[in-house]
Amino acid sequence: MKKENVKKQPEGIKKLKFSMIFSYAFIIVTAIAIVTVLSISKTDEVLKNKVISMSSSLNVQMKLNLDSYISRMETIGTLAFGIEEAYTYDASNPKNDEYEAINTEKIISDKLYSLCIMENFVDYGIVYRNDRYVGKISNGTISLFGNDMFSEMESMITRQRTNDGWATGYKDDFRRIYYVKRIHENALLVISFYSSELNAVFDNPETLSDLEVELINGEHNVIFSEDREKIGQPVASEIYERVAGKSSATIMDDDYLVSVNSCGDGWSVICSIPTKIILNEKNEIKIYILVTAIISAILAILLGAWFSAKITAPVNRIVENLDEKAHIDQLTGIYNKRTFEAYTAQRLSSSLPTEKHALILLDLDNFKGVNDVLGHIYGDEVLAKTGNILRTVFSPGDFTGRIGGDEFCVLLNTSPPQGMEYTEYVKSKCEELCKNFNDNYTGDDGKYKISASIGVSIFPEHGSSFEEMYSASDKALYRSKHKGKDTYTIYENSENSGKNK
Repeated sequence: MKKENVKKQPEGIKKLKFSMIFSYAFIIVTAIAIVTVLSISKTDEVLKNKVISMSSSLNVQMKLNLDSYISRMETIGTLAFGIEEAYTYDASNPKNDEYEAINTEKIISDKLYSLCIMENFVDYGIVYRNDRYVGKISNGTISLFGNDMFSEMESMITRQRTNDGWATGYKDDFRRIYYVKRIHENALLVISFYSSELNAVFDNPETLSDLEVELINGEHNVIFSEDREKIGQPVASEIYERVAGKSSATIMDDDYLVSVNSCGDGWSVICSIPTKIILNEKNEIKIYILVTAIISAILAILLGAWFSAKITAPVNRIVENLDEKAHIDQLTGIYNKRTFEAYTAQRLSSSLPTEKHALILLDLDNFKGVNDVLGHIYGDEVLAKTGNILRTVFSPGDFTGRIGGDEFCVLLNTSPPQGMEYTEYVKSKCEELCKNFNDNYTGDDGKYKISASIGVSIFPEHGSSFEEMYSASDKALYRSKHKGKDTYTIYENSENSGKNK
């Protein structure tokens, strides 16, 4: 298609325009770069302080949760002192009447069992100096402590003022956590629960889901961790060495963010997270800032270029006529009638007599029946599919167009494979085209067969212009219709002769 020539800008105006764009771009890029560096620096500082604050607050909250949980367990333990027999009876007294002792122990056990169901206790009972016990004392505890149950549990009393204490890890068994409280000289109240019960205490929020929370004892062994394999093992040295000797602190360096808070009985809550995980979020923010800065710079430069063009436009107005003609048929995706005819006419007029082209004209058979019975919407689908078939059979170098309602045309520009005659090549394309339509039926009962009747003319034998070629192909198409449709005919100069497949 012919386009109007664009007038050249005067050299001075062109230099002025580029100078304005360059200066504007330099100022904008420099300003955005400075803002970006400051934003990233401030973001790093804010994110670091935010993470440290969140980690410290979470650690404090975990400690408070643990203190509350332990306090509740101790409160439930003291309910046993509401049983008069519990603090007056001594099973180790050799003067006890056997019958009365049995009845008393049953009364105590029944009441202790009723208290035991208040929580998921493994043990809730009273152990006496002679290793007799009442209430719920599990087989696991009996097996673990053996004949030294009273003396070993008595050693767990670490708070002399309240005569009680918490302990775990006896004989490296960290599955249970024990609370022991003295009832009288010869009796100890014992309650225990599985360390897994602390999952609810150390529930991690989603905002710090990668933060690892551990409860350690005075020997630096892990009492609780979501990683069950770490329980009973010494806390990682690279974690502990950062907060060793500190009762409450938060430390962040290039490798870890670690916070600690001490609890009673020598226990401590430690929260830790590798710094690189925190940096991942920081890097994402950096990338976001950089991408935003780059996009802003590009937009600013483009805006500056636009302003420059607007400023210089009155001095040197660019005149260009826009061709608003639509080249493509929207339904089929191939050239429309006007564009196809213009392109074909131009191509044929510029071709040498030694060149070969074929104008293939095809008309859809039975298309009116499809439109009348199945409706225009289905008819439009058939036309769209025809456009797809033409794009499949012919190469991008060929011109394909819709020149009527159900009439299509192709200018074959491609050359045949080496050793094949041009006429044979044209026939092979027509046969391929017919084959694509051959098995195409439509309607629920397959009543309507969509095929194509094809007429072909060859340049320059049958014409040297589009009008001459089209007339010849149209006559050949008429012969294909007359022969029964679904076939092709190559035009011959003898009016009554023809060829079909």
